[in-house]
Amino acid sequence: MRKTLALIASCMLLFVLAACGGDKDAAPSNGTGVTDTGVAPEAELTITGSNYHFDQETYTLKKGVPVKITYKNEQGNHGVLIPALNLQLDSKNNTAVVTPDKTGEFDISCSVMCGTGHTKMISKLIIEE
Repeated sequence: MRKTLALIASCMLLFVLAACGGDKDAAPSNGTGVTDTGVAPEAELTITGSNYHFDQETYTLKKGVPVKITYKNEQGNHGVLIPALNLQLDSKNNTAVVTPDKTGEFDISCSVMCGTGHTKMISKLIIEE
């Protein structure tokens, strides 16, 4: 009886581990550039963060144009939060494809409590028509 229970428990553990073992950061294997969202990016934007600032004061995107946004961390532990795009990136989850659907000027801030300059780590995102 104990051997049967141990065998069943082992099989269940094996199934759980197999289901969790995929590489979520792997590139799409179909070679089309289409991401998990089903959209191929037409533009790319890289945001780089280092101690208490981003590499640019403003970033500009076009409304309706799918863009691959990549976050790079150069110094310290930081992330990027863009509420207008419902986007949060950090060193572990550093890339996403989004399509801006409204124009305007929006805040970009650090998403990781990074120290005394955290509240000043702000840039602007301008989405043009």
